[in-house]
Amino acid sequence: MTDASPGSVPPRIDDTIPQSARIWNYWLGGKDNYPVDQAAGDRFREVYPEIVDIARYSRLFLARAVRHLAGECGIRQFLDVGTGLPTVDNTHEVAQRAAPESRIVYVDNDPLVLTHARALLTSTPQGATDYVDADLRDTGRILAEAGRTLDLSRPVGLMLLNILGHVPDHGEAKEIVRRLLAELPAGSHLAVADGTNVVTGERFETAIKLWNEASTTPYFLRTPDQIAAYFEGLETLEPGVVPVSRWRPEPSPFEDPPEVDEFCAVGRKSA
Repeated sequence: MTDASPGSVPPRIDDTIPQSARIWNYWLGGKDNYPVDQAAGDRFREVYPEIVDIARYSRLFLARAVRHLAGECGIRQFLDVGTGLPTVDNTHEVAQRAAPESRIVYVDNDPLVLTHARALLTSTPQGATDYVDADLRDTGRILAEAGRTLDLSRPVGLMLLNILGHVPDHGEAKEIVRRLLAELPAGSHLAVADGTNVVTGERFETAIKLWNEASTTPYFLRTPDQIAAYFEGLETLEPGVVPVSRWRPEPSPFEDPPEVDEFCAVGRKSA
């Protein structure tokens, strides 16, 4: 385990400023948050109540995507960048249920996530998990550290959920994805999900503006076309770029799940 080894200096956690990972945890019903996060989350929800549905459908998408990659595509290694706080059905839990030998590396640079990293490092005896404390932009370090646990000459499932929206410039975000994928072999898969403004439009934009005024980690909505651009050169799996609620939903006798303003896709690197 990197940077969170026994005896290391505990990271400093500022509980006076709301933080995105903790607010997301609050919306998901978790306990790893502070009153300042709860207050910010409640203010956001007053303006845009659909955020709770987005958080939940996003989590369900992660589980379905990982289950598909491990179960149907034979992926046995996952690099989850922008991990967030542990909740239910973390990447390693889903992957190792499908394939106990799966190996998972989590990446984040939030101090509270780091303190909870041990919860992410529980693994089956056949598999392995690790945690890297690194910024999304530091792709060289991410890959170097991940390479201690993953065999980067074999296919990897690269998970970038609700993280690329924190990069202000879309061109820079695309370059980050390109650099990460460049070091992964054919057969690797990319999963991306980020907020959009095509379903609820101005209301979500207003809520995000309030978020950015109060948060130290601003977030920038992307269009579905911008999300599709991350998959240039990849084979995008069906059903393509769709709301997270509509990506291969579980069979149900009821009507289709509602569209939400977070879109996603999964793609395969063929060369």
